[in-house]
Amino acid sequence: LVRPGSGLADEPLDKIFGALPRNVDFSTSLDPDVSCDVLVEFSGPVAFDAALALAIERRVAFVSGTTGLRDSQFGALQTAANVIPVLWASNFSLGVAMLARAARRVAEALPDWDCEIVEMHHSRKQDAPSGTAIMLGQAVAEGHGVAFEQSARYARHGQIGSRPQGEIGFATLRGGDVVGEHTLIFATRGERLELTHRATDRDIFARGAVAAAIWIAGRDPGVYSFDQVLAPTQ
Repeated sequence: LVRPGSGLADEPLDKIFGALPRNVDFSTSLDPDVSCDVLVEFSGPVAFDAALALAIERRVAFVSGTTGLRDSQFGALQTAANVIPVLWASNFSLGVAMLARAARRVAEALPDWDCEIVEMHHSRKQDAPSGTAIMLGQAVAEGHGVAFEQSARYARHGQIGSRPQGEIGFATLRGGDVVGEHTLIFATRGERLELTHRATDRDIFARGAVAAAIWIAGRDPGVYSFDQVLAPTQ
């Protein structure tokens, strides 16, 4: 397992890797002499391309949690899946994965209820809305049986008229050192249902990424999801 250093995640990952089974090794070195089965990268849209190219060159599995990617970069992931196994997720938290499942089921059961997604992160976060918020919105759209691109509403300002039926609204908050908070609001006349996940420690993302790396090692080329890691029999 090779993972380039990326600021805040370094120290927690070292602690977590130290508790792995003895047959699992890790390294943060990209030296050609260091062999690996999986490359894990949490960097940024600029560094993402080089990391993916390195995984393809070495023919190793690729696990990424980088958000804010362009459409062309998602396309590059699909192309890479022809030769290596790839797994991209906007969030590697087990709780968020369960939240997405719940969102899909609630949206399917309550198709006429309005849905809004509120997310908050630290003031240094570069992209908005968060990749996790978008993923949750996609889960809601899937539950509603509609196209996400046509349902998403990222901003409201001025005289915009009534809220269209089926719209999925997003509100983005930034401030302080908030690790990550996501709330799905399902609302109808007379009642409201809220589902919230709050991350208080970045270690949760590292643990999920490690689980994904162990799971994907040795698998055939293709595109895999974090949901498959949680339910490998599916």
